[in-house]
Amino acid sequence: MRLLTVNVVEELIPGPKETGVTAIDKRPQVGRVPVGELGLRGDSVCDTKNHGGPDQALYAYAAEDSGWWADQLGREIPPGLFGENLVTEGLDITSALIGEVWRLGDEVEVMVRAPRIPCVTFQHRMEIPGWIKRFHREGRPGAYLKVLKTGTLGAGDEITVLDRPAHEVTIGVMFAAQDSAKMQTMLDAEVDLVDELRAQAERVAARG
Repeated sequence: MRLLTVNVVEELIPGPKETGVTAIDKRPQVGRVPVGELGLRGDSVCDTKNHGGPDQALYAYAAEDSGWWADQLGREIPPGLFGENLVTEGLDITSALIGEVWRLGDEVEVMVRAPRIPCVTFQHRMEIPGWIKRFHREGRPGAYLKVLKTGTLGAGDEITVLDRPAHEVTIGVMFAAQDSAKMQTMLDAEVDLVDELRAQAERVAARG
């Protein structure tokens, strides 16, 4: 398991009217890139109301999922097209557990915090009618990561899973938000959750 690319914003580009300019245009970097608690050096966030912060410091997407989308859409999906900071290889991000911890390279440690929720900026970027619903339906959202230990990242860095918490709520399960029993198990395990995920988990668990 490794990082294929590390991507930061190339330039701010026009987004939908609701948000104005956007930093979704990420491109692969050469060499090593410092990463802090709020993300990669040289990256930026425009819509700070809905994006960014320690719990969304990095957005990771699997090359295998990008390849799947390329086949479905009949077009190339270059690294960073989805606004991802990290493109991984050999790691099933959809099956990563909420709260799972990875080491990236020799220094950086991150925690899997939440699935990416598609927004109007993403739809504007893709220029595909109904993209938000389609992306949600296919269940390949990628994951937001919290930086636990800072350092530098570069293409080729090995990814090591250091810890998997004692529950069964994966990125995919959280994104689908339907399995009440698994949600309740996660809540009972007292996993550290962002407020929005805890509220969602409690709503889903209550249905059971």
